Amino acid sequence: MTADIHRPVATPKPPYYAVIFTSVRTAVEHDDYAAMAAAMEALAAQQPGYLGMESARAGIGITMSYWASLEAIAAWKRNAEHQVAQKYGREKWYAVFRTRICKVEREYGAP
Repeated sequence: MTADIHRPVATPKPPYYAVIFTSVRTAVEHDDYAAMAAAMEALAAQQPGYLGMESARAGIGITMSYWASLEAIAAWKRNAEHQVAQKYGREKWYAVFRTRICKVEREYGAP
């Protein structure tokens, strides 16, 4: 359940959790990055507790994934295929990155 370019992903009534991943890519372009990103998005969507994902990149990349619980987030972090992607990220794709885990207690907006 990824947001389209015109609308944020629909999430349930809080509380739920957000994983905010911010990154700056390395100067070297890697052919395998886009394929792995797409594969991880599809794999995350299959995980219990997954609620959706939104991404944007303009110099700094920001990907927010939404989860029902901290346990669901921990299980995603332990996923073997995700661990391979994390390793590649540390070794070749990202010059800098941060992961932040937040509890969403309120949300509001307009249609």
